[in-house]
Amino acid sequence: MNNGISKGAPKGAIVGVDVGGTFTDLFHYDEARGSFRTAKVPSNRGDEAVGFLAGLRSFGPVAELGSIVHGTTVGTNALLERKGAKVGLITTAGFRDVLEMRRRDRRHTWGLWGDFVPVVDRDMRLEVAERTLADGTIRSAIDPEEVRACARRLADQGAEALAIVFINAYANPANELAALEAAREVWPNANVECSSRILPEIREFERTSTTALNAYLQPVVGSYLAKLDNALAGEGFGGRFHIVQSNGGVMSTDTARRLPVRTALSGPAAGVIAAAAISKAAGFPNVITGDLGGTSFDVSLVVEGQTMLAAQTTIDFGLVVRTPMIEITTIGAGGGSIAGVDPGGMLQVGPESAGSRPGPVCYGQGNTRPTLTDANVLLGRINAERPIGGKLARLDVDAARTAIATHVAEPLGLDVMAAAEAVVRIANSKMAGAIRLVSIERGHDPAKFAAVPFGGGGALHVGALIKEVGLKAALVPRFPGVTSALGCVIADIRHDQVQTVNLPLAGIDAGSLDRRMVEEATAARAVVESAGLSVERIDLVFELDMHYIGQTHTVAVPLPVSVENGSTGIDESTIRAAFERAYQASFSRLLPGVGAKIVNLRTAAIGRRPHFDLSALAPAAGTTVEGAYAGSRPVWFDGAWHETAVYNRLELPVGAVIQGPAILEQPDATTVIDPDLSARVDGFGNVIVERSGR
Repeated sequence: MNNGISKGAPKGAIVGVDVGGTFTDLFHYDEARGSFRTAKVPSNRGDEAVGFLAGLRSFGPVAELGSIVHGTTVGTNALLERKGAKVGLITTAGFRDVLEMRRRDRRHTWGLWGDFVPVVDRDMRLEVAERTLADGTIRSAIDPEEVRACARRLADQGAEALAIVFINAYANPANELAALEAAREVWPNANVECSSRILPEIREFERTSTTALNAYLQPVVGSYLAKLDNALAGEGFGGRFHIVQSNGGVMSTDTARRLPVRTALSGPAAGVIAAAAISKAAGFPNVITGDLGGTSFDVSLVVEGQTMLAAQTTIDFGLVVRTPMIEITTIGAGGGSIAGVDPGGMLQVGPESAGSRPGPVCYGQGNTRPTLTDANVLLGRINAERPIGGKLARLDVDAARTAIATHVAEPLGLDVMAAAEAVVRIANSKMAGAIRLVSIERGHDPAKFAAVPFGGGGALHVGALIKEVGLKAALVPRFPGVTSALGCVIADIRHDQVQTVNLPLAGIDAGSLDRRMVEEATAARAVVESAGLSVERIDLVFELDMHYIGQTHTVAVPLPVSVENGSTGIDESTIRAAFERAYQASFSRLLPGVGAKIVNLRTAAIGRRPHFDLSALAPAAGTTVEGAYAGSRPVWFDGAWHETAVYNRLELPVGAVIQGPAILEQPDATTVIDPDLSARVDGFGNVIVERSGR
């Protein structure tokens, strides 16, 4: 649905920056010349601006850059580690405990006790006399002085951010907006918002949870972005600075400060966007992405080149965010995952991680417990003399050996090499389980999918992912370690809005709905246009949440309409046909004679970024397999040492075929080709790994 072209493309190159716990990855793209460069520098946990600027300076003067797009894990980490701000909540009398009641679920279904602690303590949740009915009628208006008194009390109790959530505010936000105005008069900072400006949608728990988590992140994300803004200003940067959203789109830093909950999966989402684009161009529209970092393994499904979006995501038990996000499943199996034997004598790998400080034992920074990275180093799969990222001159193999012997081999009565291989196998099994979760358990045949491993360690495990899950192949991107940074560069600009309408379909006032859709589209489009990045066009996408009357769960119903001459042309028959298509696709049947109901209207404005020609990543002409050969070394596979050829991966030509066992090394990642697998280089420089003989 082409709805116009945005003008005013920024001058200068665009840089994608993905800040991880261990490394900061950057992708520099000069749109005018069609050229690119990459960089990987150590992160500086606690003061990420140091690594952020170091990476940018590697491309030249920061002031000459046109725009910077950043994928961040600050919000993700704050939620998972429960390190957000102290939050105060003002709500309708009688609804103080919505966050604790949730949906009457439990962390442990059959347990006698619950151990969930909401992000807002009970004494920080205050009630006011207010009541808005479900039809939008205001039965009891707020008393502004009562709101101000509550805000003062919460500020005195140490609240750093304030959330205001009134029952039925989705139907009429007047009371909430009046309370917001009153609270701002006395609140000591800008960290105050209400639910109708974040999620004007029915269902009080999801709305309260999303608004509270937004407040929980506001000071954390806001201070982080302010620090980066100040650092960039100090370098004379005058271009645009944007943040990747959890839905795979890009937003301004101003929007990110107001709606930080939309950054909850920012970093992982950027990688999925890039992996989807790369695999589709390479002829693999159906893939399962796997981002292996230092702490976690993030998995996502891409079907026919399209990422899967979820309207709601549970970041951790009880931490429900209702905003469009790319569906990503995360497990604690990263390079820094600690291996050890539990009291029952079972080998465990993760979820506890050594993090970036001190990191794996082989980093020599004080850790004594072995990690997955230590096992890969000991097995010869990682070159100890050429560690990625330039953080260390070499890795300490002997220290890794001692740690694995002490904590794994001796307790299990194994040889140290068998113990290292066991660590890798346990990690592989956990990764395979995550892939099965998003494929087989959702009705997809993994034999029709390829894996796209990226991140610093993903390509080390391609063989196991193919063989354990039954995938048809693996596609290793040209620069696996900076795939998320590439995703920042090619991600579209996107803004999503939702509004509850709660109307029966039969006899609907199509004119009124049309006007509401046009208003929503105009507002969403304005946000995209204000971003200041060059786009080829702006698409407007409408979707309804609908169900049959009497049901509670909704189905997403895409509407085949666009805004033309100030109208969508929507009518009842168009909506009914779209609903029946969506319901049939989800449940393979319809319910004739039962009326349908529209619950929510969802609107997205998507600014389509200029096409990125992925062939620019292809190897230069004149490269040869012989020239890429870098000797051999022994590598441990299946209980024995194998003399293994080593290649400089970036020097392999298009069409090169490498038979395993082989190691492909490059500055940002290492790819391991098992003895029974082979690899070939496609026209985009990707390495396609398949079973030998295919």
